[in-house]
Formats: sequence, C-alpha cells, structure tokens
Amino acid sequence: MTKKQRYEAVIAYFEEAMPVAETELHFSNDFQLLVAVMLSAQCTDKRVNMVTPALFEAYPTPEAMAAASEEEVLSYVKSVSYPNSKARHLLATARQLTERFGGEVPETLEALTSLPGVGRKTANVVMSVAFGKARMAVDTHVFRVSHRLGLVSEKSKTPLAVELELVKHIPESFIPRAHHWLILHGRYVCTAMKPHCLECGLHHACAFYNKKS
Repeated sequence: MTKKQRYEAVIAYFEEAMPVAETELHFSNDFQLLVAVMLSAQCTDKRVNMVTPALFEAYPTPEAMAAASEEEVLSYVKSVSYPNSKARHLLATARQLTERFGGEVPETLEALTSLPGVGRKTANVVMSVAFGKARMAVDTHVFRVSHRLGLVSEKSKTPLAVELELVKHIPESFIPRAHHWLILHGRYVCTAMKPHCLECGLHHACAFYNKKS
C-alpha cells in the first residue's frame, strides 16, 4: 500500500466510522477553551472537565481571572497535573488577554504562543476548534497513532515533524476533524500499552498490524 493509498483508506474509514469528531473538553467560549486546553497538558480531559465548572463560574472572563491571585486560581486547579505552574500561567495569560488583546482570544499562532504557558500544540487546538482553521495539534495520541498506522515516517521524531508530514498529506478540509480522529482513536482503540487491534477497523491500512501479523 502506498502512502497515498494509506491516507485515503484511513480518511475513508474515519469519515464513515466517526463522521462527527470533536474535543471532549467542556467549554462555552473561546476563553474557556483556551483555559481547558492549557489545563489538559499531561492531564486527562476527564479530570479537566471535573475542575473547570467551578473555575469557569468563579472566573467567567479573562478580566475576572486577571483580578484573582495565584493562590485563588490554584485552589480551583490543584487536582490537575502541575497545578502550580498551570495556575501561574493561567493568571498571567488572563492578564495578557486583558491588557494586550482586549479580553479576546487571538486567532494567530504567533499571538497565541506569545501567551504564558501556550505552546504550539495548545495554539493549534485553539485555532482549529475555536476558529475552524486547518491546524494539526500533535499530542501523544496523534504522535503514536500516526506512526503506528504508517501515516508518517520513522524519521518524523518530533511533534513538529509529525504535524508537518500529516498536513502535507491530509486534504485541508479534513485536518480539523483528522486531529480528533487520531486523538480519539488513540485514546480508546490504539492505546499506548496494549492497542486493541482486534477491535480496530483499520487492519487493512495499518502498518503496525500488518507488520505484526
């Protein structure tokens, strides 16, 4: 199977099996999405969704969070991973959104990554989910699944290299959904320690499965 055929097979499968693919984070606006994605770094969406209702009620806007203290923000996020640094970054980002962007979440990679605690992956998620841009955020699931399926070469050893290879081969209109396809497939089927190959519908296109069998 050529790489082109593999991409076509994977996209066709997900289009049928997962026509609607969205983030599992709960949010009501762009600011809440940014906060939730920042909290989700090295933390499960399930845990983040347990924390954010009270956090968003206390701080519904960047202006409200900007007026808080780091200790106050920490009290809401203490059960997520790396709570101290995340509380510090959330507070600093809320203040910069208020001071530099009029309380609005910016739409560009350059502006988003200028915010404290916002890296390329977080920025790509926000740009894709909030603004519908063709951005491919590469987390551990996307990195693992894209390699196992054979969508990217072994030479793509960094998240950026994987991102660039994926967006080169996936049609632009599919990229926002493809990000979620790969994440959800990695979260529930192609898991890290023990992939559920017998439950997977991508046998025909998976380099890992065909090499193993």
